[in-house]
Amino acid sequence: MIELQVNSEVCQVDCEDSTPLLVTLRETLGLSGPRFGCGQGECGACMVLIDGKPETSCNRPMGSLQGCRVETIEGLGNIESPHPVQRAFLVERAGQCGYCLSGVLTSVIGLLRANPSPSRAEIIAALDPHLCRCGAYIRMIRAVERAVGQSEN
Repeated sequence: MIELQVNSEVCQVDCEDSTPLLVTLRETLGLSGPRFGCGQGECGACMVLIDGKPETSCNRPMGSLQGCRVETIEGLGNIESPHPVQRAFLVERAGQCGYCLSGVLTSVIGLLRANPSPSRAEIIAALDPHLCRCGAYIRMIRAVERAVGQSEN
């Protein structure tokens, strides 16, 4: 039994130590925000915050997460009360198909929590692990710049 905190709720999960976190989030806990992309931690679609740091969940084994705090996009804002980064992405129309966005938003929120005033280069570095097949990177950068300085990063 592995105990961890997911979106501020303590969860006990009965699974193999080798089970990927992404599988647990989607199939056991019913969280559809983190998405399966490449399965190798190379595209960023499955990005979550683990103890406050952006990490891919498709290749993170559950056995390494005992006592960890995991945040998914579902725990970072919602339709009624979007996170300031989500609002900035909406204003800048920074998503097209949206497949990569939950991972991108999660990474950006992690960046802004660690560094509330990142440089453009730091923003680009935070977006680098993410593959956006729509090519909306310029709008994403503008959205992050818009979100800088807004409350509750």
